[in-house]
Amino acid sequence: MILQNKIVGVTGAGTGIGRAIARAVSAEGARVAVTDINPETAMQVANEIKANGREAVALEMDVTKRNQIEDAVSLIVTTWGKIDVWCNNAGVSSMNRFIDLTEEEWDFNMDTNAKGVFLCSQIVARQMLKQDVDPHSGMRAKIINTASMAGKRGNATFLAHYVASKFAVIGLTQTTAGELAPYGITVNAVCPGYVGTNMQVREVSWESNLRGISQDDVLRLYIKDTPSGRLQTADEIAAVIVFLASPASDVITGEAISINGGSYMD
Repeated sequence: MILQNKIVGVTGAGTGIGRAIARAVSAEGARVAVTDINPETAMQVANEIKANGREAVALEMDVTKRNQIEDAVSLIVTTWGKIDVWCNNAGVSSMNRFIDLTEEEWDFNMDTNAKGVFLCSQIVARQMLKQDVDPHSGMRAKIINTASMAGKRGNATFLAHYVASKFAVIGLTQTTAGELAPYGITVNAVCPGYVGTNMQVREVSWESNLRGISQDDVLRLYIKDTPSGRLQTADEIAAVIVFLASPASDVITGEAISINGGSYMD
């Protein structure tokens, strides 16, 4: 198991991609802190992991609240002694035409998607800097951010605010990677495309209303935009995050890895 006894924190881990990440890293031997703004879904995922004989704790945590992040990090360190990998996965979305976009919608997306990554990364990095360097690899820890294809491609209709927030995640990934690399901390991002999750179900409904077409037609647009001809799964995104969390990625930092079936090619 490539993550045996590693301590991994995952935000937004109660559903969707976050749930898949938590399950995937635990399957590779990690002890997982399942954090989510919804304590019930966090507990459900933690219980799933424990039912498979792995270690997990469920923590209620809002990534926009510094005190809640600090409390969660403190509890993880008290429980397991350190944090080896932190996955900034929590994210939100909404859709609207740019001319109709409200400040509330802008703030909702930017606060969780961009500010949340900033706050969590800063608080976790301060903890990671206190930890010992592995004498063999020279590594201390890893931070992995969930960005989006929308963070690389600005022509996503009805998503100006979401796109801006995900561009911010990629920029923050690159700058923090440069600052933290000398201390043995890598920072990378993954950029999913059209992933079949509950968030996408909501987005398909919103886009259907905004375009005046059926939800099936919206899905057909997504698939037409994907050379591989299908949506991605949450498990496929999680598999790449497992790689980034593993020793196999020690030399990789500052990258934003596309996982989108060819919808956007760097």
